Amino acid sequence: MQAIVAVVSCALLFVVLWDAFEGIVLPRRVTRRLRLTRLFYRYTWLPWSAAGRRMRPGKRRERYLSYYGPLSMLLLLSVWAASLIVGFAMLQWAFGSAMNAPEGAATFGTDLYVRGTTFFTLGLGDVVPRTPLARALTVVEAGTGFGVLALVIGYLPVLYQAFSQREVSISLLDARAGSPPSATELLRRHSQGHMEELRQLLRDWERWAAEVLESHLSYPVLGYYRSQHDNQSWLAALTTILDASALVIVGIDAGPARQALLTFAMARHAVVDLAQIFNTPPGFPGIAGVVIGANCILVLYNAIRWVSLPHLFFALGRGKRGTFANRIFWVTENRGVGSRRAITCSRLETDREWRER
Repeated sequence: MQAIVAVVSCALLFVVLWDAFEGIVLPRRVTRRLRLTRLFYRYTWLPWSAAGRRMRPGKRRERYLSYYGPLSMLLLLSVWAASLIVGFAMLQWAFGSAMNAPEGAATFGTDLYVRGTTFFTLGLGDVVPRTPLARALTVVEAGTGFGVLALVIGYLPVLYQAFSQREVSISLLDARAGSPPSATELLRRHSQGHMEELRQLLRDWERWAAEVLESHLSYPVLGYYRSQHDNQSWLAALTTILDASALVIVGIDAGPARQALLTFAMARHAVVDLAQIFNTPPGFPGIAGVVIGANCILVLYNAIRWVSLPHLFFALGRGKRGTFANRIFWVTENRGVGSRRAITCSRLETDREWRER
């Protein structure tokens, strides 16, 4: 029995330490589907998002969903720490619980207590090991606990720095594309002799898309961190840039088509890879044509015509949008951002109604 417990405890320690290494230290995407972190986010996000869908859209719902990112990170760190403590306690029990305890014979509860104080390097000294093997295990666990705490301390500043860098560009987009942002508003505000500024904007957002891709591949939890301001979202911003790039590519005379192609390619790359990271397969189950349907295209045409931009060839534009729209829809749905219809067509309808008034 003790041999089986020893094997199980070693396996538990290896799984947790390897998962922490992949989540904090390894700066590249992990493609393995069976991971502790992946299972953790899958089975905690489902009930959390289900409760959020029952709330009415508004500040209360946004506030509730915004708590998940930071709370899930803290809970995951707690799960790692608790699993390591239990693993070391099981290993200590398998070695015979060779501890001198004030109450006499050591129990598994005593092993848990000692492993907890050792992992967090408290060093109370009321229970001490009495065999060389128990002493060696205590030293190994103390080093492991100290290393994990050091990694966590260094992990948080990097995580929040990446979040801050992502949000700066999103805040700057507010004055350029409206709130919530839309491609038509972005083009409208650059329609009167500002094509060079539009080229620079697309160049900046090409770099932003690359930075978001790299940071979210390394730290997927950032996908659950919502923007700080109302009507702002990193997914909505990414979609706006994709929309604007597609529109520039398919028909704006004297527009920065070359830069739009580069920005579109980078942003599309980000969408596809992030959809894979969040395990969101592409598709429109039961609502085919919502994003690029005829009504949406007509509204878009009227909006573009209203701002006196050159005519756009929508038949060509559909192909560009089709390469990313289905993935965007699923990512937004699974992250609780809201449907693509709200990001595109409904936004255009609102713009048209406001202009008519």
